[in-house]
Amino acid sequence: MIPPSPAVRRPSRIRIVGRALTCTVFALAGLLFYISARTAQGTDLRTDDSLLRLSDVIQQRSTQNQEIQAQIGELHDRVDGLAGVQSQNPSDTALLGSLERSAGLEPLRGPGLTVTLNDAPPNATARIAGVPEPGVNDLVIHQQDIQAVVNALWRGGAEGIQVMDQRLIATSAVRCVGNTLLLQGRVYSPPYVVKAVGKTDALRSALNADPTIENYLQYVAAYGLGWKVQESNDLTVPGYQGSVDLGPAGSR
Repeated sequence: MIPPSPAVRRPSRIRIVGRALTCTVFALAGLLFYISARTAQGTDLRTDDSLLRLSDVIQQRSTQNQEIQAQIGELHDRVDGLAGVQSQNPSDTALLGSLERSAGLEPLRGPGLTVTLNDAPPNATARIAGVPEPGVNDLVIHQQDIQAVVNALWRGGAEGIQVMDQRLIATSAVRCVGNTLLLQGRVYSPPYVVKAVGKTDALRSALNADPTIENYLQYVAAYGLGWKVQESNDLTVPGYQGSVDLGPAGSR
């Protein structure tokens, strides 16, 4: 029997190698599909609706923080009740109450001011002759604007300050992300409302003397940014309901 020539054997090897490579490619493709399915946990990776946008995540965390703060408030009330039962010394009770008021943990009531800041209308134009037409940043509230109001009210002798629905304490920080306010783990949109309990004349004088607020009022006149100061003889700001532990920003 005559053995096959090399010319005959070569095509057979090519077919075998080709089939082996084809099987390998299909095996790898199957493995990739399997890994993709496991990673997606049965969802479509190309479906945009299945992916949370950053704004959705922020809003979700804000809602969670609000619920947690409500739970913390309930626990504070329970602790206060237990402390009242445990303490039989009137001086201890008075000292505890004084410390809680100083820390901003107790509601505060008295005369005060309410300051409201708001973005200008989106189609706002210059209201004063000679003033250039506004850019996007000229029509929105910035972190420096809210912070200037808070700082001025503290300088004016405010006994307690509330921003939106939250009481400020020593560790509170006012931050803006885009055109939204981030305060103690929660997100707010304009209009921004700041309340302060204290002597109204001193509070108003402190607002009028602040250079950053003076600059802000120029934009109020030029482009229609919102600014309102209301005086009240009976204003209440709530006690702080979050954690008083020091930690990373936004963890409260």
